[in-house]
Amino acid sequence: MRLRSPSAEATFAAGRRLGEALRDEDAVLGLVGPLGAGKTLFVKGLAAGLGLDPGVVASPTFVIASEYPLPGGGGRRLVHVDCYRLERVEELENAGWLDWLPPGSVVAVEWPDRIAGVLPPEHLRIEITRGGSGDSQRWLNAIASGSGAEGLLARWRAAVEDSPELEPAADAPAP
Repeated sequence: MRLRSPSAEATFAAGRRLGEALRDEDAVLGLVGPLGAGKTLFVKGLAAGLGLDPGVVASPTFVIASEYPLPGGGGRRLVHVDCYRLERVEELENAGWLDWLPPGSVVAVEWPDRIAGVLPPEHLRIEITRGGSGDSQRWLNAIASGSGAEGLLARWRAAVEDSPELEPAADAPAP
């Protein structure tokens, strides 16, 4: 699925729609894009869609990961991971990676491309690219890996089609 996000508000809305599409499911999301592309803003929207206050979400660059309990009890949580400063999967595992994975978690991983093979076979990869220089426009390209991620992508696509802030786009530039 490719989306054109014309503003920061639309990037937030894309994340919120994905959070709403998750319902009570677990997932691993890989967020790929350059510095300033909107990965953390997208996770703030995701948090809002999951029922969290997006204001509590901050980039976990210096702590590797932040955990946020999801409303409704049951121990579910949003885990926001940042691999920017990591070089090896062992560093991520030592920080708690295996404990963060589902069941019981929605895991949003920024910079998963910095550690080869870090994402499990079942995941949704979201590539965010910027428009022109100084442009607030973004392109989001979502790729599902696994049947659960394919179902999530289909629900997200349906939610986006009902969203006035976002535009499905066949003409988005390749990531």
